[in-house]
Amino acid sequence: MGKPKQERRLAENEAMAQGLMLRVSPRKLDLVAGLIRGLPAGKAVTALTFTRKRAAATVKKVLESAIANAENNHGLDVDRLVVAEASVGKQLVMKRLHARARGRAGRILKHWSRLRIVVRQVEEAA
Repeated sequence: MGKPKQERRLAENEAMAQGLMLRVSPRKLDLVAGLIRGLPAGKAVTALTFTRKRAAATVKKVLESAIANAENNHGLDVDRLVVAEASVGKQLVMKRLHARARGRAGRILKHWSRLRIVVRQVEEAA
């Protein structure tokens, strides 16, 4: 008696993974996500492995999850996957206070973000 099954939002040759509540600011995360947009999945994982940004480990984890989803859930060929989309969005913002001179306080904003990676299987060029 459950609710009806939802339509699939992606195409048949696509798979997706999301990272929610990531403790890195969206600006910093988007710099790393921009490195892998449009790359083949294997090259994207290699690029993230050797990137010296702290957010690269998080992006790599989400990308590997998207690749695993494509292989296990949708039966796509891992060798022909390309990162079709890597989008970053805002999540919550924690507000903290920092003591300043003369009894005042400065506000510190600690940003959280979300990451959505879509991989697509491309047809081989003839």
